[in-house]
Amino acid sequence: MSTLKVGGIRGVSASSDAITVGNDGTCTANITNNLSNRNIIINGAMQVAQRGTSSTSSGYYTVDRFKYTYSGTDNAPTQSQSDVAAGTTPYTLGFRKAYKITNANQSSGAGASDRIRLEVNLEAQDIANSGWNYLSSSSFITLSFWVKSSVAQNFYASIRTPDGTAQNYSFETGTLSADTWTKVTKTIPGNSNLTFDNNNELGWNMEINMFTGTNSTSSGNVMNQWAAHDGSNEVPDNTSTWYTTNGATWEITGMQLEVGSVATDFEHRPFEDEEHRCFRYYQNFDNSIVYAGFSDGNTTSRLSLNFQYMKATRDVPSISYNNQTTGSAIAARYSTRMASIIMNTTNNRGGTGFITDIVIESEL
Repeated sequence: MSTLKVGGIRGVSASSDAITVGNDGTCTANITNNLSNRNIIINGAMQVAQRGTSSTSSGYYTVDRFKYTYSGTDNAPTQSQSDVAAGTTPYTLGFRKAYKITNANQSSGAGASDRIRLEVNLEAQDIANSGWNYLSSSSFITLSFWVKSSVAQNFYASIRTPDGTAQNYSFETGTLSADTWTKVTKTIPGNSNLTFDNNNELGWNMEINMFTGTNSTSSGNVMNQWAAHDGSNEVPDNTSTWYTTNGATWEITGMQLEVGSVATDFEHRPFEDEEHRCFRYYQNFDNSIVYAGFSDGNTTSRLSLNFQYMKATRDVPSISYNNQTTGSAIAARYSTRMASIIMNTTNNRGGTGFITDIVIESEL
């Protein structure tokens, strides 16, 4: 039996190896076919928007799992779910929806505490159990996404890991041509200072900034390496052109985070699949009704309204609802799977009570 010893295998016209072989016998392959369940990001194709398709509020209000926050603005920007134009790339790659931020008139200019950003938050256990050897600088996780800005500009982003001693990793999109979709790929190494607890709390906080004022930036920021998190040095000093342009837009789609040093083709999942994953963090029983009957000879009766969620939530959720029962709720017992709302009523024997428009939220 003979043995062929090589360091890599490469196509005739390729500029890089398709397969690299390590001295320990392991290999790394640049695989472009779809492998299931490799994308750690939920709703990366921006298909699901349970709360609505447009809002000027700060927080989770449109595309599920993507959080938009701003502060110090003169006028509130708008977050929305947008359509990817036909004939463009990424439309030709199967993307139909994007997450869009539209700037308003920031008439007083770019202040030190001003900020508009997109946040992507992941549970610590999703990183801890991903297969990434995050303590090793020779082990990688790769982030990729498509982005478009109406203003030609370079944008900065940072990743914060809050477990243990918080760490920070900053990177840039590179200068985007105006109104042109660009694919951004960042291959991120592990580091011995990283900690990801095996729990359902925040473990990965990524912020992509349309603008961040100098209270959180530094000219001395060194990108593409891990360092102890410093709130005054999260990213380099920002260019303010986009922020000071009234009506400027910024869009993103096709976000994927996967273990390995290569960005593979996007893992397109069915809408139902993505929606079900989103239910872990948010469920909206809009226009639904939960009934309960009661029978009690007293003037004041107790009424128990019980309902089960569509999917177990990340943690014990907050719940809001409209009470359509005479009287008021006196207690609510929630778990990650169901809720029981106990009410006082002034009805007599044989009455019925109900609640409507139930919203269950357990976001990071």
